[in-house]
Amino acid sequence: MRKLIVWNLMTLDGYFEGEKPWAIDFHTLAWGEELQRYAQEFGREGDLLVFGRKTYEGMAEYWPSAEEEPEIKEYMNSIAKIAVSRTMKQAEWNNTRVVSDPVAELSKLKQQPGKTIFIFGSAELADSLLKAGLVDEIRICLVPVILGGGNRHFKPASEQVPLRLLESRPLKTGAVILRYEPAKAA
Repeated sequence: MRKLIVWNLMTLDGYFEGEKPWAIDFHTLAWGEELQRYAQEFGREGDLLVFGRKTYEGMAEYWPSAEEEPEIKEYMNSIAKIAVSRTMKQAEWNNTRVVSDPVAELSKLKQQPGKTIFIFGSAELADSLLKAGLVDEIRICLVPVILGGGNRHFKPASEQVPLRLLESRPLKTGAVILRYEPAKAA
């Protein structure tokens, strides 16, 4: 059974982006050799990326012509991808298909052989999949900054979601990578 893992960078006060979409300049406070190596590990661990529409559009615009991080660029452009959207009809970025029902699709894909499935960014999508009980692990890079406003990573919920800590890894930049699994998945 494949694992579904959510990955994102998040500020100490819970935001994954600022007030405007793609306001993620705070990522530079966490980026360094350790986080770069960690990001490169995704390419060996996973074989499918899933994005919500907004995150997909930003990634599809950036990665094909990115000039930094050649190993990560190669991974991002070559791996299979799913763009989740009810409005998109087609996706232009390499190896991408559009899915309108992520719960049904990922339930099926998790049962198939393969490597880890990652959700990068895509807080609304991650929230819906967490509520559907499909998320096996949440990986957060906690960035040492208080942003003061923006788009929260974790959305309001009607009930608590207990998590079990799997790992905490402090980085030289002051950021901390946290790995949790939902308690019911333990």
